[in-house]
Amino acid sequence: MTIKLYCFGESGNAYKAALALELSGLKWEAVYVDFFNGEARSADYLENINEMGEAPVLVDGDFKTSQSGAIQQYITEKTGKFGGSTEAERYEILRWVLWDNHKLSSQNGLTRFLMNFLPVEKRPQEVIGFFQGRLKAAYGILNTHLEGRDWMVGDDITNADISCCGYLFYPEPFGFERADWPNIDRWLSNIESTPGWKPPYELMPGHPSDRGL
Repeated sequence: MTIKLYCFGESGNAYKAALALELSGLKWEAVYVDFFNGEARSADYLENINEMGEAPVLVDGDFKTSQSGAIQQYITEKTGKFGGSTEAERYEILRWVLWDNHKLSSQNGLTRFLMNFLPVEKRPQEVIGFFQGRLKAAYGILNTHLEGRDWMVGDDITNADISCCGYLFYPEPFGFERADWPNIDRWLSNIESTPGWKPPYELMPGHPSDRGL
């Protein structure tokens, strides 16, 4: 049975789920969510897909879940991949996934949205500057952690890597320059070299150009 992932290309959180599926080798297909035209807030979507009004959503037969971290964990339990090999590694992976969701991806996603997907005259520069300052601190934490490491936890790619890289492969400018963070840059190259890796807009339908951006 083919897994369905409700997603759209502009979403870094959806990318985490799509990338985990693609690298896992599971059979899956993307179901486009027209998020920017309100599909995720429609009565049908809220009733039948996700009452939270968000994407991504994974559907595997009778099983359904949302939130990228939960989807990644489901893929891990289904395949045995990306979850670490010891109890200590499993908790370390979880620690970084939670950190990413709170400190990195959430603020990257918002900053990228404010800088690229709002009309120029409505982009709040003080807010953008505030979040870029917070993100600079987060990049510093990640860059320091990756010193002397190929992967965030253990000796292979895990959900920690897939989660934390979620927004860092997007081409739109939001204040992140790989060259400024050599350990992050090297780590992202390791992910890019993983068999099956694809950038966001190749894995999922939906591109800013579809909306004239």
